[in-house]
Amino acid sequence: MNLPLGYAYSAVYAGIRAAEKNDLALIVSGLPATAAAVFTQNRVQAAPVKLSRKHLKLSKGLVGAVLVNAGNANCATRTGDAVAAATTKAAAKALRLPVPQVLPASTGVIGVELDPSKITRALPGLVEGLRPDRFDDVANAILTTDLVPKTAFGEVKLRRGTVRIAGMTKGSGMIHPQMATTLGFVMTDATIPLPALRAMLKRTVESSYNRLSVDGDTSTNDTLLLLANGASGVRPDPQEMAEMEEAIAGVMQSLAKAIARDGEGAKKLITIHVAGAPTATAAARMARAIANSPLVKTAIAGSDPNWGRILSAAGNAGVAFDPARTDVHMQGVAVCKGGLAAPFSEADLKRRLDDPDCEIRVTVRGKGKGSATFWTCDLTEGYIRINASYRT
Repeated sequence: MNLPLGYAYSAVYAGIRAAEKNDLALIVSGLPATAAAVFTQNRVQAAPVKLSRKHLKLSKGLVGAVLVNAGNANCATRTGDAVAAATTKAAAKALRLPVPQVLPASTGVIGVELDPSKITRALPGLVEGLRPDRFDDVANAILTTDLVPKTAFGEVKLRRGTVRIAGMTKGSGMIHPQMATTLGFVMTDATIPLPALRAMLKRTVESSYNRLSVDGDTSTNDTLLLLANGASGVRPDPQEMAEMEEAIAGVMQSLAKAIARDGEGAKKLITIHVAGAPTATAAARMARAIANSPLVKTAIAGSDPNWGRILSAAGNAGVAFDPARTDVHMQGVAVCKGGLAAPFSEADLKRRLDDPDCEIRVTVRGKGKGSATFWTCDLTEGYIRINASYRT
């Protein structure tokens, strides 16, 4: 992997988790980075989310460091705001940065008080451990119920030189994005002005994180940051911005798919394509309804080609379309034509649905041009087992 220039990473075990596994991480940009962010749309918002919003406004979109802890969401507690403020202030002092240039992010259990001294005591070692090659250490430290770290990389050759993109994310459950999901940090060494970066993030999050669902639950801590520090010395020309945006979107889509593949208890990644809807927004609504249907997700878990559940879920999305002009394909096999059963080999399709990658395609035949792609996973007893004992 070719990491973006100008960033350093560190992770330590601060004792926030019960298990002795790194739970405190730091991402630092040697040059303050231009930063755009999207956060949870849940009305219950964790203290780090509220403080990060405030800091981005005060710093006018400049970020020097991101301080992340796992094992405790720092949400719905009596001391949450004070903890977020104290720990970012301590990190800013240790890094010699203005306080508003440090953004906090947390993930873990909601409603449990977080002892700030665990973080402040660990800061000297965390800062001392900063290195450009510890990207993977941070990607591992931010995980909760995830089984694997989730990273993605990109490189764009522009007229003035090459720029690099690297992203990391975490998430396995409580995934149903509304502008962001879980925790995600995407870094580039390109120079991108703040207005362009914000517009870029708004569009790319729509085609990536906002096309993802594991269980229909939106977290209180969702934070997605896009940082551009200019350390490469390369500023894309206006005509190159689209190429830059496409590369960032590719990284973010890879991260979103990795979350769906690693959904809690999941055994299969499900990709849903909807075409022929009245608009792209309508197509996304139909795809989201299919992705969030427990009946569809359990059918895929059991390799059951029950296309009626898919058609029914699409019809419950609040989108006007004609079921009699709607086709459904599973694993490339036509199972429904014009809203009615199509002939197919049940045994053969059941075998195909045993694959770890499953595809559902819904096509409305007519004048509609709206299309969308969505990612989710199957729903197994493993999801229940993980979440029945998550807090204890």
